[in-house]
Amino acid sequence: MSAAGLKGLTRNDFRHFRTITTRWMDNDVYGHVNNVHYYSYFDTVVNQYLVEKDLLRIGESNEVGLVVETSCSYFSSLAFPDIVHAGLRVAKLGKSSVRYEIGIFRNDEQTVSAAGYFVHVYVEKQSQRPIPIPEKTQQTLLDELWLAAPDSQ
Repeated sequence: MSAAGLKGLTRNDFRHFRTITTRWMDNDVYGHVNNVHYYSYFDTVVNQYLVEKDLLRIGESNEVGLVVETSCSYFSSLAFPDIVHAGLRVAKLGKSSVRYEIGIFRNDEQTVSAAGYFVHVYVEKQSQRPIPIPEKTQQTLLDELWLAAPDSQ
C-alpha cells in the first residue's frame, strides 16, 4: 500500500503511540510544520519504541535496522504549538525486513493528518550485510504491533 493509501486511518488503526511536541522552529514560511520534520517524527516513534522494548541498544547492538525505503503523504497541516501523536503499527514482517506504518495525528483529532511508512532491513553492524530479524524483536513486533497475518518472506 502506498502512503497515499493510508488516508482516512484513525487512531484505532494503530497499536502504539508516542506524543511529540512541535517546536517553533518546525514551522516554515508557509506557517505549517515543514515536511522534513515528519520523517523525524517517524524515526522518533519507531526508534523510541525499539529502545523502550530493549530491542535496540544504541551503540551496543550488533544488529541494526537500516532505513531503505520511506514515504509520507500529507492530508492536513500541523503548526506550532500543535501536539503530535504518532501512531505506529507493523504492516509487513519478513525474514530480514520490517515495514512500519506511521500515522501522524494533530492534537486530539481522530483522523491522520499525515501517514507514511518506512522499511528497516536488519544488518550486522560491522559487515552491513542483511541478517534475520532477531527472534526477540520479531516476536515483540508480532505480539504488540502486528495487525495482519505475517507473510512468508
